[in-house]
Amino acid sequence: MLSYLFIGANDMAASGWFYQAVLGPLGYQYESDGRQLLFSLPDVADRDNGPGTVYIAPPFNGQPAASGNGFMPGFRAATRMLVDEIHAAGISAGGSDEGEPGTRERYNEHFYVAYLRDPAGNKLAVFCND
Repeated sequence: MLSYLFIGANDMAASGWFYQAVLGPLGYQYESDGRQLLFSLPDVADRDNGPGTVYIAPPFNGQPAASGNGFMPGFRAATRMLVDEIHAAGISAGGSDEGEPGTRERYNEHFYVAYLRDPAGNKLAVFCND
């Protein structure tokens, strides 16, 4: 089981705005301790260690955050309409489009997904498999 996900950021304000727009509609609650942003699900007993907790912060080694080829967290949405809304909200909040919402033949006719890049260039997917 995935405990947490750490995503590097260079501009905390821009990344915070983006991830609030993308993760808020999925039910994630937002907190900040001044050093990092924390997004967790309200029904998780251990909010510091997941499961599914998302941390946004500058990398611990002090080097700039850089997107990794092949790294792509996927977040499940309840409906296709919510995927559409989150994709639009992510772009409005400073993200960029990496693949408009729709089904993808390489998976199946029920897998509906949209792809975004956050302000640091990290790629993420928001999907529904209804």
